[in-house]
Amino acid sequence: MIETYAAIAMQLTARSAESCADSTAMRAQVLAHVATIEGQIRGAMIFVEQYTGLPVRLAVLPEYLFTSYPGRVSVADFAERIAFDIHGPEYAAIGAMAARLGLYLAVNAYERDEHFPGLYFQASTIFAPDGAVALRYRRLNSMFAPTPHDVWDRYLEIYGIEGVFPVADTPIGKLAAIASEEILYPEIARAHALRGAEVFVHSSSEIGSPLSTPKAIAKRARAGENMAYVVSANTAGISGTSMPLASADGNSMVVDWKGNVLTESNSGETFTAFGAIDLTALRAARRAPGMTNFLARQRTALFAAGLAAESHQQANGLIQANKLIVPDRDYFRRTAQATIARLDKDGLI
Repeated sequence: MIETYAAIAMQLTARSAESCADSTAMRAQVLAHVATIEGQIRGAMIFVEQYTGLPVRLAVLPEYLFTSYPGRVSVADFAERIAFDIHGPEYAAIGAMAARLGLYLAVNAYERDEHFPGLYFQASTIFAPDGAVALRYRRLNSMFAPTPHDVWDRYLEIYGIEGVFPVADTPIGKLAAIASEEILYPEIARAHALRGAEVFVHSSSEIGSPLSTPKAIAKRARAGENMAYVVSANTAGISGTSMPLASADGNSMVVDWKGNVLTESNSGETFTAFGAIDLTALRAARRAPGMTNFLARQRTALFAAGLAAESHQQANGLIQANKLIVPDRDYFRRTAQATIARLDKDGLI
């Protein structure tokens, strides 16, 4: 067990793969990108280790760094042309990079699943220093993409609840992933914390600002209320799209288990969001019978009945007559409108 080490949130530019004609072109672009960022991470590790005197054992990469988001590309086309295979060469190259760097490497990408042909999921994956997958978490709350909740019953049959909320017990602590805007939903972080998570890796692509953004506030809240570190990496813009480059840029940060921001990046490609992860202090706080031990004081049974009520955002929307449905892009907006209508009907909005 490594009790104290440095973690880095790598703020790097995402590259859109939307213009790639096929999966072969996408793969060539991704593999070239992997080669580029390996040198960037290595250079960051050297500086941080010299600056802090601590070994770098964790690096977090931004959301959809290698392909950017689907935009208006159809679900089926994006799944076939751009999403990764779980055992494909893209992940193999990333795992090999983690092994050469000798650290835990958290990445975020869209991936296919053989059990759900025609769909893709957004996954946060942590590679161990030997290159193996230590954790794979799939985003549960997304506005415009398929999620496990859309195929919920079948997903649980295959992966179980531990596959929905995975926590990896590693020599650098118990790690869990939160994807993008899911940092705004406290239930997701809490579900991981109740399974022991001590360090949340958060891959994001968000609008940066000198003002307090909703995500910036949420990162501090999720850290403090769960007594866990948050290592949050934002993109340094997205290239290859019609948007201005720096539209999603800045504010990568490391937050300690008290909710204090240890370091935060400005704009551009940088590694300046790095900080010490002190597992000894965190674990001592979690074992202390004091008023600030929020995990120990949390009476989860009080809220079980209320949170277990039927969701207005309904499950299994992509399973009809026991058959998998590949949706059109407007399906997600129609689903949101139907959910709002149910909330309105029940007098909740």
